Amino acid sequence: MSKTLTICTLLLAAMGAIAISGAAQEDKSKRPSPPATATCRFGDNKTITVEYSSPQMKGRKIYGGLVPYDKVWRLGANEATTFVTDADLIIGGKEVPAGSYTIFAIPNADKWVLIISKTTGEWGTKYSGEANDLVRVNMQVAQLSTSVENFTISFERNDSGCIMAVDWDSTRASVKISEKK
Repeated sequence: MSKTLTICTLLLAAMGAIAISGAAQEDKSKRPSPPATATCRFGDNKTITVEYSSPQMKGRKIYGGLVPYDKVWRLGANEATTFVTDADLIIGGKEVPAGSYTIFAIPNADKWVLIISKTTGEWGTKYSGEANDLVRVNMQVAQLSTSVENFTISFERNDSGCIMAVDWDSTRASVKISEKK
């Protein structure tokens, strides 16, 4: 009897370990909001890399609906959106030293606020609070001529650095980023 109990216990433990291992190796590209990456490379090969999950509109009202106005939003889905740079930056006129951060936003119809948080590693909906913000900067908001189904973060190079753009539905929020010299 005790031998049978021991074998059953070992089998259950093994099955649990296999289940945990399988969950840890989940293919994130199969998620409804798959992972995406945006990168800005400066002339001296220093970079900014943003990793996020890209939800789809799927006929939903996005801003002022799924994403409420005047509330902190995780800028994507699933895990928190990461912002990693090996360059010291000026973002929206504020200094951001090289490092790893989490980014959030407070969307509004006519302006957004980008939040760069010093806290990292949290789940996407977990905002650690204003006390952990490195900086908050205003973003420009524009209406797009065509609707964007998949939430997208991208970088456009310009003479002074990059413009980070957040596109979804018919809205673009953007902010200028330059390397601090």
